[in-house]
Amino acid sequence: MKGDMYLAQSSDDAILKKSEHGGVVTSLLKFALESKRVDAVLAIKARNGNRYDGIPVLITDPETVIETAGSLHCASPNIARFIKEYLNGAFDMKIAVVCKPCDARGIIELVKRTQINMDNLTLIGLNCTGTLPSAPAKRMFHEEFEVNPSDVIREDLEEGKLTITLKDGTEKQKDLDELEQKGYGRRENCRRCDINIPIMADIACGKWGTDGKKATFIEVCSEKGSDFIEKAIEAEYIKVEKPDSRAIESRKKRNEEEILLARKWQEKDFASLREMSTEEKFSYWLGEFSRCIKCYGCRNACPICYCKDCILEADRGIVAPGEIPPDVIFPMIRSVHVMDSCVNCGQCEDVCPMDLPLARLILMLNRELGNIFKNEPGMDVNAPIPLKSVTDKELTVADVEIQF
Repeated sequence: MKGDMYLAQSSDDAILKKSEHGGVVTSLLKFALESKRVDAVLAIKARNGNRYDGIPVLITDPETVIETAGSLHCASPNIARFIKEYLNGAFDMKIAVVCKPCDARGIIELVKRTQINMDNLTLIGLNCTGTLPSAPAKRMFHEEFEVNPSDVIREDLEEGKLTITLKDGTEKQKDLDELEQKGYGRRENCRRCDINIPIMADIACGKWGTDGKKATFIEVCSEKGSDFIEKAIEAEYIKVEKPDSRAIESRKKRNEEEILLARKWQEKDFASLREMSTEEKFSYWLGEFSRCIKCYGCRNACPICYCKDCILEADRGIVAPGEIPPDVIFPMIRSVHVMDSCVNCGQCEDVCPMDLPLARLILMLNRELGNIFKNEPGMDVNAPIPLKSVTDKELTVADVEIQF
């Protein structure tokens, strides 16, 4: 039932051997296909064996799911947008989806906007404390770890350390905070993320609480997830035992530590902006926006953007055609348009060729709005969309002011 927790391990020796933490997710994918619970599974795979180029793959053959086993920390595919754009919002087929918290939250926001059919999805969530941008990661491995990036076969983010494993079995470790102070380490939005366990998915899987065992800690987060896990256990795809209180407390403590670290990064990233006067803030952001080349990358990458006819296209009369940089109304509209639904996935900032701090701005606005409406995007599919459910009382609150 919802709230149940397990320490689990794959019953498949081949999957267990290839896995890093028990092989449970891979076995669940195989079970979902072989039991005909789903038509396909969506997971991440290294393209041509290149772990710096992880891509989403749709799998219908249960014998090939083993190819997706293992973590790819240098990949952050846009899962929610992939489902909406390329899988017709899961209205035509049932799919088991492997997702990080931001992926699951993006899916939920699109469900609320009737762009994705949640009834056809089973969300298998993965604990996440951040991903590494691929090109800077390769540079970091070369310059900081003094290794050939092609020799790295595994990365691990644990207790403030980044540990890499090489082909010959050698491990090297660096302090994560020191790396990030140098501009390496996790993606900027990941550093600020304080949602590590995907409790908004149907099940949440991770290594916290396993105390070094080759196992996966599972938390059941929905009735759909409960039925899924129970049937997988009955079919003997996974072996489970109940975690003891020490394991549960260990997992909780690790999560609290990561939340604290994320909020320190939030304070660091937002403090200087809070200290500015209104005039200084506008001057700062106008300076940033003046570098925009109107490539539409941020709009096209955003998992939540779903308008068929975008008001920012040149023929809509809001933004003049051919002007570079565009009128400031272009990035302003983009920011306000998604500020009530931003899940801090960082896709907008990843694709921006001018390195504008878009994720920082939109998350800052999102937090301000969330405080007003008591809303956390992507956490509850039944929660109202704030700017579509404003009451007359909220409209007349005089002291509500969202600052750029």
